[in-house]
Amino acid sequence: MRTRTPTVAVLLAALALGTGCAAHKDSAAVRGPRTVKPVRGCGPASWTDPADLAPDRAPARCAKGAPAPRPLARRRTLTIATGTLSAEYVAPLRLALAKGEFAKEGLDVRLKVLPTPEALPLLAKGELDALWAAPEAAVVNGINGGFDIRWVAGNFSPAPKSRSGLWARLKSGESASSVSLAGSRMGTMIGKGSVIMYPMARTFAGHGAGLDSVAFQQLGSADVLTALTGGGVDSAWLLDPVWRRVDGDKRYAFLGGQPQGEPLGGALYGPNLLQRDPDAGVAFLRAYLRTVNTYFAGDYKAGQAFVAGLARLLDVDAKILTSVPSLRMDWEIRKGTADRLQKAYREAGVTRGAPLPEKRLVDRSFYAEAVGHRIPK
Repeated sequence: MRTRTPTVAVLLAALALGTGCAAHKDSAAVRGPRTVKPVRGCGPASWTDPADLAPDRAPARCAKGAPAPRPLARRRTLTIATGTLSAEYVAPLRLALAKGEFAKEGLDVRLKVLPTPEALPLLAKGELDALWAAPEAAVVNGINGGFDIRWVAGNFSPAPKSRSGLWARLKSGESASSVSLAGSRMGTMIGKGSVIMYPMARTFAGHGAGLDSVAFQQLGSADVLTALTGGGVDSAWLLDPVWRRVDGDKRYAFLGGQPQGEPLGGALYGPNLLQRDPDAGVAFLRAYLRTVNTYFAGDYKAGQAFVAGLARLLDVDAKILTSVPSLRMDWEIRKGTADRLQKAYREAGVTRGAPLPEKRLVDRSFYAEAVGHRIPK
């Protein structure tokens, strides 16, 4: 009996739900016009041009404590799915809960651990309100099948000093610039449907390889580094803080990672917040943005007391947390990211059909309203 892959299962679930009419329209247009007012503490720096792809672009920021809470007239309970509660990119959500930032907005937020393929049908049916993850191939397939889901906010991009990404074992006489990956074996704990396929494809291209010319070997988190150092694979995608184990070792070279200044994940909304209760959707992001501006605006690992509290909150070792640079927390979504992701998915063979236009995948209007920015029509 053939086993369904998560991507196929999500697509079939989408078709079973039907191809809802709103799913094929601009979600902001379906909601209708909303009044966007200036927000104190959120000036010109609170919005950057989505077309600015400079790696050293300063992420959007408001003043500390801004945007201020605007409690909803009626208290709402929101259930947010996430694949993990201990990853650093989830830290703003965990801290917003701990500091009562969601409560200040009139929201009772509950985090539920669920992998993306399982969460997507629930999000589309309204049994979940949002997903803290990434627009993976399963999301694209789901939207193609009728899911009313949009990527509404970013999460982070790597720090300039981060070396989380693709590492290769050097042969005699090779250097980082001369490594050829064509015909090589690569170890990864991430499947081909992950957003990491985009930076991976870009790095492959810079080293004479395409996604179809590299043999992928999916491994457990504890086995990826062992396979690289033991010769089982020629290259490996090493996450924080695993790459520290080979950093500085001349037998290995860092070839590239997630693009700086370009978030690849964050908040995904379903019909509950997109259409039925956009006020709660804006309030949720307002609390998230305020937490970033207050606690994660810069190098948040510079303060020992803050790091200690964050480590306790995430249930990780503070030494491990500080062994890698602070993430650049960034709530904005860059222009063209959705297109680049879809291109990588098609090359990897995990999506089918014509690429979706950006408006079918992305909606920037929620975080724009939270900082008082009017998006031109």
